[in-house]
Amino acid sequence: MRLMLLTAGSRGDVEPFAALARRAAAQGHEVRLAAPENPGADLSGLDTVSLEVDFQRLIGTQGASPWTAVRHYRTEVGPGMRRMLAAAVRETLAFRPDVVVHHPKVLTAPAVADALGVPHVVVETVPVLTPTREFPAPGVVNRDLGPFNRFTYAATRGAGRMFRRDIERACAQLPGFSSDAAVSAPAASLVPISPQLLPRPADWPATTHLTGAWHDDAGAPQPGPEVLRFLRGGAYLVAGFGSMAVGDPLARGRAVVEAARAHGLRTLLLTGWGGLALPDALRGDDVHVVRSVPLDAVLPGAALAVHHGGAGTVHTVARAGVPHVVVPFLADQPFWGRQLHRLGLAPAPVPRKRLTTERLTAAIAEALTCATTAERVGQGIRREHGLQTALDIVLSC
Repeated sequence: MRLMLLTAGSRGDVEPFAALARRAAAQGHEVRLAAPENPGADLSGLDTVSLEVDFQRLIGTQGASPWTAVRHYRTEVGPGMRRMLAAAVRETLAFRPDVVVHHPKVLTAPAVADALGVPHVVVETVPVLTPTREFPAPGVVNRDLGPFNRFTYAATRGAGRMFRRDIERACAQLPGFSSDAAVSAPAASLVPISPQLLPRPADWPATTHLTGAWHDDAGAPQPGPEVLRFLRGGAYLVAGFGSMAVGDPLARGRAVVEAARAHGLRTLLLTGWGGLALPDALRGDDVHVVRSVPLDAVLPGAALAVHHGGAGTVHTVARAGVPHVVVPFLADQPFWGRQLHRLGLAPAPVPRKRLTTERLTAAIAEALTCATTAERVGQGIRREHGLQTALDIVLSC
C-alpha cells in the first residue's frame, strides 16, 4: 500500500510518525512522511517532504504560551499554518496514497483524503479528540469535572474554526472542492499511549484504538564518547525540558543541579530548545551539558528523570523503568504529571513557576521511592507492540 503520513509540531509529534513510517517501509509498503522543517528527530532513510513550517523557530520567536501565539498570529503563526496546510494538500495530491495518516494539526488532511477517495486516520498523540467521561480533555481543563468531562472536548474543535479560511484557501487546489461540503469522519483514531499509563476509557467508540506506545525497536544510536564516559562515572539523573523554552533557563538549571547534588547524584543536563542552561558557578565534573541525546540510550541507567511531561518523553522514561519528576509548562503536560503521580511513578508535579532547589530536592527524594513501581510499569510497556498494532489498523482501513 501507499501510505501518506503527515505530522506537525515539535520532536515529540514527529518521532512517533517516523517510527510508524519505518515499520511500514520495512514491511514493503511505500511510505512518504511530510514533516516540519528542523524537527529535531532522526528522519534518515525515510522518504520525506517538508511542510514548510519550522515549529522550533515559531517557539523560539514567540514562546510556547498559547496566548503569546494568539498575539503573534498575524506575523508568525498564521503564515506558518497557511504554508503547512497548503503543503499538506499539495504533497498528498502528488503522492496519491491509498490511505492518509495525519496529526490533528494538519487540518487539511481529511479534505484531501476525501478528494482522492481514500480513508484518513487521525493520530491523537494527545487524547483530546475523542470525548470521555473518565477525564477532561488534557490541556483544556486541569481538574476532573466528573460527568461534565465530556463537554471539555468541545474546545478542541475551535482550531478548525480558527483556521477555516486558511483551510479553504489551501483546499482550493483540490478538484471539485466546495467549502460547503462536510469532510468525512476518520476511518479510525489511533492513540499511541500505553494502557500501563492510561487505561482505555470504557465509553470510547470502537473506532478509537489505544494502541500502546509507538517505539522503534531498532534501538537508539549510542551517544558520543564524552556522554558515555559521564554515564559510567556513578549515579546520575537526566534532566531536560524538550522544546519548552520560556522563563529563566539558568534558574531552572541551578535548581536541577543543586537538587541533584543534595542527593549525591550527578546531572546529565539536556538543554533542548533552550529550556535549561547551566550557570558558570555550578560547572563541575558531576555535570555534563549537551543539547540532545537519544533518551533510550541514557535513561536505563539513570536514577530518575526530570522533564516537562510531554507525552513522548513520558513514555520513553516510563519504558526505561525510571521514576519521573514532572515540571509541566502547558498543554497536556499537567495532565501527565498528575497521571504519573496517581500511578505511583512520580511525586506531585512541580509547577514551572514554583520550581526551586528546595521543592525539587523534596520531589527527587519522593521520586527515588518510586523505583520499584517504575520498573514494573516499564516491563509492561516493553512487552507492548504499539507500532504493529497501529500499522495493522491502518492497513485494514
